[in-house]
Amino acid sequence: MILLDTCTLLWLAADQSRLTRNGKTLLRANADALWISAISAFELAVKHSKGKLSLPLPPCEWYSQALAFHGVKEIPVTGEIAATSVALPERHSDPYDRIIIATAQEQGMIILTPDHLIAQYEEARTAW
Repeated sequence: MILLDTCTLLWLAADQSRLTRNGKTLLRANADALWISAISAFELAVKHSKGKLSLPLPPCEWYSQALAFHGVKEIPVTGEIAATSVALPERHSDPYDRIIIATAQEQGMIILTPDHLIAQYEEARTAW
């Protein structure tokens, strides 16, 4: 099972040229087992509202359509995931990424991400 990082979802939906060959292979091989943390919807909406991310639709619509089109399923942020994210070592200060790491850890997933800071976590299995 593959957990998409937020930027991976953006690139899958809008600019697949930014995905690596290995990433594309993993996406195809796991087409029925692609997941994303609900925190990614929050991250997209925050960045859009601050003018740091341009989307062709309102964030909620874009997110829903991207998940539906690519067959990506959403994992909610539970209390356990939230608490685990805070207990992770302080290698990465981004709360969105910490929740993604904790989600992957809880679910036994590989995170598809270009983020080298996420890859530094022993708690996270990553691919790119």
